[in-house]
Amino acid sequence: MGELTCDDVLEYQNLLKLAPTFILKRMARKKSNLVKKFEPKVKEYLENLDSNHQEKLNSLLNSNIDDLQVLMNEAYRKTNNKQFKILADSKNKEFIHINLEELKKLV
Repeated sequence: MGELTCDDVLEYQNLLKLAPTFILKRMARKKSNLVKKFEPKVKEYLENLDSNHQEKLNSLLNSNIDDLQVLMNEAYRKTNNKQFKILADSKNKEFIHINLEELKKLV
């Protein structure tokens, strides 16, 4: 698997939609563990991934957060999905780290 692209990130926007924008913004500010809060839904989503998507997810989980935030910003520009904008904000780096670590435990 090569480097992640914006299109790879866009494939996972269904996971982002589990949390409405106002909830995501609040939870990011509090550095909450969103994966834990939605664990049953996340597990269900993960169980249905094909091998290609599992490989992409592994790349995402092992990516540098700064690089991911650049991709999130690009995804926001392409989709106007406010969840991407929230995640692209450098103030939310720790929130992303917490949730990626929790996601790694489920994978």
